[in-house]
Amino acid sequence: MFTNKKKIALVGTGMVGMSFAYAALNQNLCDELVLIDINEQRARGEAMDLNHGIAFSPASTKIYAGNYSDCKDADIVVICAGASQRQPSQSRLELLKGNYEIFRKIVPQVTESGFEGIFIVATNPVDIMTRITCELSGFKAEKVIGTGTTLDTARLRYLLGEYFEVDPRNIHAYVIGEHGDSEFVPWSQALIAVKPICDVLSDNSKSYFMEDLDRISREVRTAAHEIIAAKKATYYGIGMAIVRVARAVLENENSVLTVSVRLRGEYGGKKDVFLGNPAIIGSEGAKRMLELKLTPSEQKYLENSYNILNDTYKSIL
Repeated sequence: MFTNKKKIALVGTGMVGMSFAYAALNQNLCDELVLIDINEQRARGEAMDLNHGIAFSPASTKIYAGNYSDCKDADIVVICAGASQRQPSQSRLELLKGNYEIFRKIVPQVTESGFEGIFIVATNPVDIMTRITCELSGFKAEKVIGTGTTLDTARLRYLLGEYFEVDPRNIHAYVIGEHGDSEFVPWSQALIAVKPICDVLSDNSKSYFMEDLDRISREVRTAAHEIIAAKKATYYGIGMAIVRVARAVLENENSVLTVSVRLRGEYGGKKDVFLGNPAIIGSEGAKRMLELKLTPSEQKYLENSYNILNDTYKSIL
């Protein structure tokens, strides 16, 4: 249940977690933000650092280091704890075993506090870690959301906006599937305003080309590898993506975001796996998934993502 006071507990004060916290403070996301980390001294230092900037912020957020008991009355628990990609060639799936062990310690402590809010998971491999959080917590699937392909979709719209010279906010295109190497863009569902992008291509065959869209799709898929090669880690973009998902929950926006949600028989009977797909996000979490009408080739891409995520999840059981 939401009160007038909006409270978020952040678990994990590494670069991703603190990029979220910094963005949350500057966007006046919540009234109370508690930082939880196995390194308690770091959490205290991060809280001090953020507090010293409140005078320059539009927010008056109460920020402090705490422990898992502070999750009890939180509206949202954001989990960013765990290992992250450090090499461009490293797959997000390679992080699974270590992060699974970390979550086996974190999630029960959150639920034992009496927490009844919404989980938002950002730790990679995010689709599988979201499924793990759901299983460990015993929460209904709609109350456990992964950041999924939210950031990938933002990258896609930015690049398409540059290519077509259109405000990205007027481009309705999605990256779905695994947040990783098997993600894909269902171009059959992509729109500029209300016009299908495929029609834009056919009507402007000398200006725009499918080969360019395929290149953009590859750039989106490999963006994290490129950033890691340049600066060793990614954190600003995903930090802002977490804020966007959290705001949709706190404000009961019923916004459509490409988060990681559980399949319940969509796409030809697919079940149990969490993957990135447009979903309506509000105060109760992921209220409803929007099943896309995929072409046969797009359906195969989705099945590939589904099988990779399902097989990898089962490999740790």
